[in-house]
Amino acid sequence: MFARYLKSQLIVLLCGGLVGPIFLIVFFATKDLFPQWWMFYVGLLITAADVLIALALAGYSAKSSASTAALQQSGVLALAQITGMGETGVRINEQPLISLNLHIEGPGLTPFDATDRVRVSVTRMGNFNQRKLVVLVDPATNKFQIDWERSALVNGLMPAQFTIAEDNRTYDLSGQAGPLMEILQILKANRIPLNQMVDLRSNPALRQQVVAVVRRAGAQQPQAAPATAPAPAPVVTPVVAPASFTAPAPSISQRLQELETLRATGAVSEQEYKAKRSQIISEI
Repeated sequence: MFARYLKSQLIVLLCGGLVGPIFLIVFFATKDLFPQWWMFYVGLLITAADVLIALALAGYSAKSSASTAALQQSGVLALAQITGMGETGVRINEQPLISLNLHIEGPGLTPFDATDRVRVSVTRMGNFNQRKLVVLVDPATNKFQIDWERSALVNGLMPAQFTIAEDNRTYDLSGQAGPLMEILQILKANRIPLNQMVDLRSNPALRQQVVAVVRRAGAQQPQAAPATAPAPAPVVTPVVAPASFTAPAPSISQRLQELETLRATGAVSEQEYKAKRSQIISEI
């Protein structure tokens, strides 16, 4: 908590809060020559406000972190369909803030509709175009939080490959939302993080669950490439590489749709929109 307070205090000072301490320093440095009592009172008031604002920010940050940790611990992993998008007229760090209308469904949840306000960034555009997001939901209150990392995986923006040695085959389930949601829910239930290679040999029961989902999805992919170097022991290895991946090249229609979204949210000007649209059409 103290570290959060120091960080918040630094932010407050950098955003104009230094005026108060400066007034106090100037007052005490010159009070013997020509005391300016107004500087003392104003500086004291601003400094006190700085401390209170920093405490409030630290408290909000701690509460937000605790809420996120609770959702990661006991929240339900659900899929949210984007049913609508709207502008808010607000920009944060030059990125438009948009309103999302979501329809959320998940295991053990009564389907419900909700809204959220999110920033539009380049890394999130693919998720918006696919019209679906992965969310963590508190089943008691229906409060939710968008999980952008899992959303990128389910939407095919990150590769998802599974090697089953006894099948002598590597299954590529990239972008298959249904099977990947099942696997993500299984891994979350067993407290296995997403951002690492997972070897399930030490947990046969968990391995069986994941293998069943992978094989069921792989039955629809007879062209899947065989594993080049099968492991000597049975192993299932989900590979998720959030830090470095190569997404498939978007089609012309996808690029035009992304451009339309950028135009609608105000991320590009009308002139930039027309120039980019002409460039994309010329590649057909």
